[in-house]
Amino acid sequence: MPVAEKVSVLDHIAALRSQMPATMSKIADALIDDPRAALDLSITDLAGRAGTSAASVTRFCRVIGYRGYSALRVGLAEELGRGDGRASWIGDVGRSLGPDDRPDDIRRTLLTSHVASLQTTAGLLDMSIAVRVAKAITQSRHLDVYGVGGSALTALEIEARLYRIGVNVHTWAEVHNGLTSAAILGPDCVAIGVSNTGRTEETIQMLAQAKLSGAFTVAMTGNPDSPLARLADAVLIAASPDGYLQPADLSARHCQLFVVDMLYLLVAQTNFDRTARLLAATGEAVASRRRPVRGAAAARSSAA
Repeated sequence: MPVAEKVSVLDHIAALRSQMPATMSKIADALIDDPRAALDLSITDLAGRAGTSAASVTRFCRVIGYRGYSALRVGLAEELGRGDGRASWIGDVGRSLGPDDRPDDIRRTLLTSHVASLQTTAGLLDMSIAVRVAKAITQSRHLDVYGVGGSALTALEIEARLYRIGVNVHTWAEVHNGLTSAAILGPDCVAIGVSNTGRTEETIQMLAQAKLSGAFTVAMTGNPDSPLARLADAVLIAASPDGYLQPADLSARHCQLFVVDMLYLLVAQTNFDRTARLLAATGEAVASRRRPVRGAAAARSSAA
């Protein structure tokens, strides 16, 4: 029997997700991430996106109260066609924050989610793997970092920090350029692919080419079961907040940057003398670009 009218299809799926086996939870995630997926994709295509089978999609439909995929598509079509903007809000913002929420409630929800996500990331980060990755970066001839969309910002942050302490690193957000660079890597190189979902096709392709070239490959992702994670030699988990601000560039970046900070510090520790020398040199190079401290602030600074 289809879900009750007062409960939306997507809310019903989200409520049941935690009780589903792993195969079905992947289908639930695919529909929650993209509410129009069932309308735009065949049952085979949806199964492929979720990394499962058409038979599993059929069983999933029955679990949530529909006789089959066609019935689920009709239910979603009716829901998405109501014209109240709800589906668009869910797709871009999520479920934990509503359009009528008070600003103080939004602040509280965001803070709680960010703190929880950082704590989760810290708990899931395997330090032996992080140390292994840092050592590989330190010993590498070249480091490639791949990321598109919001993950490209994280990739650029990796480049900015590691380049300053002497790592030969380049970031690639455009797949043609990234594939070209990946093709000329070797066993003495490292490649990192950044993708919150671990399903970004361009990032997967670039990291796959780097692996084919013999490089040590690393996935930075929030999904340890994703295609990107399965491809990589090492996986660093950045557990993004769940349920709000769906786009990866907003929901995952703080968690990714926590992992970036760890890598930066671990790499910096491996050669303290070189790190100190380069940080001093770069700091001095930009010092003249800062306005001097004046007045009372200057007095306090000199007194200290």
